[in-house]
Amino acid sequence: MTRLRMGMVGGGPGAFIGPVHRIAAELDGEIALVAGVFSSDAGRSRAAAGSYRIDPERAYGSLDEMLAAERARADGIDFVAVVTPNHNHLPSARAALRAGLPVICDKPLTATLAEAHELAAVVAETGLPFAVTHTYSGYPLVREARARVAAGALGIVRKVVVEYPQGWLAGEASGKQAEWRVDPARAGLGGCIGDIGVHAFQLAEFITGLEVTELLADLGAVVPGRRLDDDCTVLLRFANGARGVLLASQIEVGELNGLRIRLYGDRGGLVWRQEQPNTLTLHTLDGRTEVVHAGGPQLGPDAASRTRTPTGHPEGYLEAFANLYRDFAAVLRGEEAPLLPGIATGLRGMAFIATAVEASRARAGWVPLTV
Repeated sequence: MTRLRMGMVGGGPGAFIGPVHRIAAELDGEIALVAGVFSSDAGRSRAAAGSYRIDPERAYGSLDEMLAAERARADGIDFVAVVTPNHNHLPSARAALRAGLPVICDKPLTATLAEAHELAAVVAETGLPFAVTHTYSGYPLVREARARVAAGALGIVRKVVVEYPQGWLAGEASGKQAEWRVDPARAGLGGCIGDIGVHAFQLAEFITGLEVTELLADLGAVVPGRRLDDDCTVLLRFANGARGVLLASQIEVGELNGLRIRLYGDRGGLVWRQEQPNTLTLHTLDGRTEVVHAGGPQLGPDAASRTRTPTGHPEGYLEAFANLYRDFAAVLRGEEAPLLPGIATGLRGMAFIATAVEASRARAGWVPLTV
């Protein structure tokens, strides 16, 4: 099978997520990173090409240059990965799509909800594949949780509690990764809510299969002088009447990447933790507890098909990320990948961010979540 050729926008020197995309894309041998605009500075872009071990002649100083040069090659890129700060998501994805190339894009979808609607219109206009890298939906046991909820293991979902605590922005935001996340010009209208809160939101909807219909938001910029939120509490109401709580914070000292979700229905409960991703715990109303292990024989097809190692051999963040790229490669080859987050997921995420920010600022109480 011919490997699909990827062009990357972003991911230059000092970037965290660019190397993650490269590793994830190439893990299963279906995709190869062959070109990129790793920096708007041509020299830095060429320097990044060395770290990615690609031909420096295919490291470009602008997206227009890459699209033109790669179009002229017989072995040109098959799709574009957008891994820039949020303010560049719309222009980069729009240009690639209009050049006839599918796109896989970091979350959140764009910097603003208006931009998200514009991008959704371009995706609809071109009809090309488009995906958003909500990494946690790639974990096998997250997919197992979704399947079990859909099969009625919990009964009717009544309560959703999703938490995403971090502590790395409790002090001064120094360094490349921190600086752009607290800058409205690059991050967009949301800080913590757009960086990690949207992951928690997507995870809650993904596992439950339910849409949030209303929310009550209290967002704060706790660190003095910070212009974007760094601590978030959001109450949720779901389409079936279930209630939820979403907690996201980047000022909780000592916390690393503590994403956790708990679901409670009228027949059982469920717990999954990102920092212990290889176990899924289920409780039943009669007092029994089942611990499901990654790679085990009890997994359903959604989880089993995206597990690479036997039970007891841990898989984690990179493998989950790689599952999204495997799904995306399947779509590009004309197959189906129904669990891959797409433009609709990205649009809902931006609607969540915009609604939470505006409702908190206005102290509006309960407000509808509409896309």
